[in-house]
Amino acid sequence: MSTNYQVNDKGYYGQYGGAFIPEMLYPNVEALKARYLEIMADAQFQADLQQLLRDYVGRPTPLYFAPRLSAHYGTRIYLKREDLNHTGAHKINNTVGQILLAERLGKKRIIAETGAGQHGVATATVCALKGMECIVYMGATDVERQAPNVARMRMLGAKVVPVHSGDKTLKDATNEAIRDWIRYPEETHYIIGSVVGPHPFPDMVARFQAVISEEMRRQLKAATGSECPDHIIACVGGGSNAAGAFYHYLEETQVNLIAVEAAGRGLQSGHSAATTALGRTGILHGSKTLLMQTQDGQVTEPYSISAGLDYPGIGPMHAHLFSSKRAQFQYVTDEEALTAAFELSRLEGIIPALETAHAFAALKHLSFGPKEVVVINLSGRGDKDLSTYIKHLND
Repeated sequence: MSTNYQVNDKGYYGQYGGAFIPEMLYPNVEALKARYLEIMADAQFQADLQQLLRDYVGRPTPLYFAPRLSAHYGTRIYLKREDLNHTGAHKINNTVGQILLAERLGKKRIIAETGAGQHGVATATVCALKGMECIVYMGATDVERQAPNVARMRMLGAKVVPVHSGDKTLKDATNEAIRDWIRYPEETHYIIGSVVGPHPFPDMVARFQAVISEEMRRQLKAATGSECPDHIIACVGGGSNAAGAFYHYLEETQVNLIAVEAAGRGLQSGHSAATTALGRTGILHGSKTLLMQTQDGQVTEPYSISAGLDYPGIGPMHAHLFSSKRAQFQYVTDEEALTAAFELSRLEGIIPALETAHAFAALKHLSFGPKEVVVINLSGRGDKDLSTYIKHLND
């Protein structure tokens, strides 16, 4: 098994990745593949990116020692506060980078998919910043359960297109965004929101999100004397926040990487999104990865109370981390995530996104020594999920 956890020159992480795309998209993807590393390495691009991350997004985000949560679990827990970014989640790290990339590629029209709505909001935000047309595809189910984010996108000038096919969630929104890209390939850049899709998107998104672990190393050194924690925990749907939190620790094998998937109503309930427990190798949205599917290869409808984890696959980087056993995967139910969200709120005064709550729920399944350092990537804030939380306030 490969011990190289970065993408290779063919666009693969071990056996996962690649670019399985319609012929109409081939020129677009090839141009992106040929130029993204060169553009990202350009000094002026980096200067523009760092200026926006600092002055617009609000980076660096704090690394916060959580004293009451630490005492509760008998270990030292730090929270990487991505919820304090402009727009309230980690998604803006990627969209700021990709809008600068789109500018340099001469694109004028931006499309995106979104589940929980945070990526849609982040895309609409940077399109407003740069004066670009923005179309966001969102499953009709998610439009209903994430109404505040839909309103934010529309206020920012984006056109939100509800998708009524399939289960009306993230998978279906992604399908529709890809169909749009096929119809208008010349003028359109697709800002994919996670480490999924055809190469180079998984690598590109991971690189933009890697600012999380880059900052984490410096902050841990100042706080603990070491750049390396004992454990890093992050929730995984497609996996962009986890990719960012893990990125600068992939080769530091003494650091335990813990990815937490949504078990929904239970692994064997038929209502789950725990890909590594239930999936097998296949092709999904342009890459070879692990995905939930029937015996004849039809994609299984996923389920999670959290719209951002309601996806039937994981990014190829995470599929490789799972297969190579570099990362440990945990599975957390809706009920456990809700309990963890209320626990964090009442212990630390921080209301997390439902997606993020899955990472905190994993604490009950794990054991840590009193001197160990645990970093949890607090990937988003819970404003968007208040209607769901309100329903469970008296449970």
